[in-house]
Amino acid sequence: MKRTRIDLTEHSLPLAEIIKNYGELTIAVSGGVDSMTLGSFAHRLLGREQVKLVHAISPAVPKAATLRVETQAEAEGWSLRMVDAGEFEDEQYRANPFNRCFFCKTNLYQTLSGLSSGILVSGTNADDLQDFRPGLEAAQNHQVRHPYVEAGFNKDDVRALASELGLPQLSRLPSSPCLSSRVETGIRIERADLEAIDSVESWIQSEFNPKTVRCRVLAQGIMIQMDPKTLSGLDLEDQKMTEERVLECFQHRPSSKVRFSAYQRGSAFKIPELQT
Repeated sequence: MKRTRIDLTEHSLPLAEIIKNYGELTIAVSGGVDSMTLGSFAHRLLGREQVKLVHAISPAVPKAATLRVETQAEAEGWSLRMVDAGEFEDEQYRANPFNRCFFCKTNLYQTLSGLSSGILVSGTNADDLQDFRPGLEAAQNHQVRHPYVEAGFNKDDVRALASELGLPQLSRLPSSPCLSSRVETGIRIERADLEAIDSVESWIQSEFNPKTVRCRVLAQGIMIQMDPKTLSGLDLEDQKMTEERVLECFQHRPSSKVRFSAYQRGSAFKIPELQT
């Protein structure tokens, strides 16, 4: 059954007014809480004729994220298009420099620009502006609008909006950047690594149900990070079983060592030192 009703609240009214002024729009939907919530809100507000949604299929996108988008689109009757943005054909992206996201988003927005005559919209929220996000430069280059930012919405506001829309599972969805973010800066982005990362993280989620899990490809080997509570609950047998699963998924890296540590945000990301 398609959900079409929307009840504007004092919280959501400013966002609604901003989106109404856009007219026809295309939203890049990654499968995360920000873009998924925005897609549902805008679609219920303006309808299928004015709101188009695009999901980029890529080795860097977790399979669970794509399935989430497809399920939501079916439930709400979205006008959804799946595309290959082509970033894997971009050697600047594959080289995995510190500003890799710029090349990823450039490919995405170039693709969307060719598909849409309306305004391009992202799920960037106000909290994102506090981080180093080179993808925002690519968005500026393609005149992408950020309605959450314009409305002053931070991450908590987005989660509250998801709850207002009757999407409790989405409101509790943990943040999870693309799989390429698990590969240490400077290590070339390879399909085999991303598929292995996705497989490992999916298996750990089903086996231990952690609050957070990251499988990182580092120069020193494979690092499995979990939230401290889950990590401390793993006994030696759990760790051995996990290590065997990791090595099975990373057979293309036969000499890799597997280590465990508490989750640390952005620990595969390195900004090169300035040359003086």
